[in-house]
Amino acid sequence: MQRLQEALEAGEFVVTAELEPPKGPDVTPLLNQAKALVGLVHGVNVTDNQTAVMRMCPLAACRFLLDLGLDPIMQVTVRDRNRMALQSDLLGAHALGVRNVLTLTGDPMQVGDHQEAKPVYDLQSAQILEMIEALNQGRDFSGNEIRGKTRFWGGAAASPDASDQAVELSKFEKKAQSGARFFQTQGVYNPDSFEQFLSSIKKFQARVLGGIIVLKSARMAEYMNEKIPGINVPEPLIEELRAAANPEAAMEVGIDIAARTIRAIQGLCAGVHIMAVGMRDRVPEIIRRAGLA
Repeated sequence: MQRLQEALEAGEFVVTAELEPPKGPDVTPLLNQAKALVGLVHGVNVTDNQTAVMRMCPLAACRFLLDLGLDPIMQVTVRDRNRMALQSDLLGAHALGVRNVLTLTGDPMQVGDHQEAKPVYDLQSAQILEMIEALNQGRDFSGNEIRGKTRFWGGAAASPDASDQAVELSKFEKKAQSGARFFQTQGVYNPDSFEQFLSSIKKFQARVLGGIIVLKSARMAEYMNEKIPGINVPEPLIEELRAAANPEAAMEVGIDIAARTIRAIQGLCAGVHIMAVGMRDRVPEIIRRAGLA
């Protein structure tokens, strides 16, 4: 299977998935989940202390994925590192073979397990894209020459169902101008509104991967609607989940919704990014049900 960049440049409909590094030194569960994705996905996101919960650094996890033959997408947040640390991590990642980087702000410390930690926010997420462009040209973020040039592909996040579309489009434009080569979106549940968003950013000719967050229950959908900005799960989908006879049946409904959504948006965007928190072992099944295997 082609690497992410090669597949996107070739116009292939790409599939990416997401894995979390372990909260501890044992990488066995990570490797087991990763092995199941070999040959099914074009890239695998490795999260960076997602939900502000301390975990193994994504750089180490990316190295393990490379050893398996997967193409990692290293997530990098501005929450935890200043510009010097970010550049050090990026140079180290490049030396180890990582080429894809997804730039993010990072979840606030208040939602995580180290609420006493001090956030950094030395830069905005779009500035990491500018940093990547500088490294690709053989300069550091202060303009000093470095030995050699990197060959990173920088990516960014987007939120098609953001409540303030004007603000979201302004952010999208900034990221595109800063060098984003691809975008992965917040969860998509309404193909029609997603198509409208894609129409509004058409002038940027951006490669957009629609986000597929797999629903486990009606309660999960209701929580996301209430607590997570940019998420809008339509009521008919929530009713489908409520009608499930038990939790296992609800998960099956969630998997079916994910596969249906992938099929519905396949002709609209450059690919999909599947996020199956707590159900990562079901990602291969979702890909097959969507007809993408």
